[in-house]
Amino acid sequence: MRVMRWLIASLMLLGAALARAEPMPAPGSPAPAFTLPDESGTPRRLEEWRGKWLILYFYPKDDTPGCTAEARAFRDQATALTTLGAQAVGVSLDTSASHRAFADKHQLNFPLLADAEGTVARQYGALNNFGVVKFARRISFIIDPEGRIARTYPDVDAAGHAAQIVGDLKALRSSAR
Repeated sequence: MRVMRWLIASLMLLGAALARAEPMPAPGSPAPAFTLPDESGTPRRLEEWRGKWLILYFYPKDDTPGCTAEARAFRDQATALTTLGAQAVGVSLDTSASHRAFADKHQLNFPLLADAEGTVARQYGALNNFGVVKFARRISFIIDPEGRIARTYPDVDAAGHAAQIVGDLKALRSSAR
């Protein structure tokens, strides 16, 4: 029994060490640049959204319950985001083909970027790496029109997050005037 507890504790410590994420970029710092393919395979760059507010949200896996709720919420807030001069963009380690199927199934109206190697997720402190298993943590960023991190969300409630972003974006825009 003692050996079993030691083995379990050792595996948990090893898992925690492997899963340790890079730090998230701090508010006010430049958003890390990226180029990733979208659901159509078209390369998309951070610079495309220069001059607009960008909601960059990382999520674990296409078509899972929490990720679907979050994506649908951003879909449903698209008009409010557009009115505020903002665009939501989702990022996970899934492939462009997986993103395309997910977007089609749920009529998503915003880009989904494929970060198959986890490079961008790592830059944003969103990569969970358990050695053979990697996935993005559910975290989000509001990036201002100049390309700086305006707000970070390390703990996201999938269903209510898009509405929270809209409210926070209104406040950020008001304080920027």
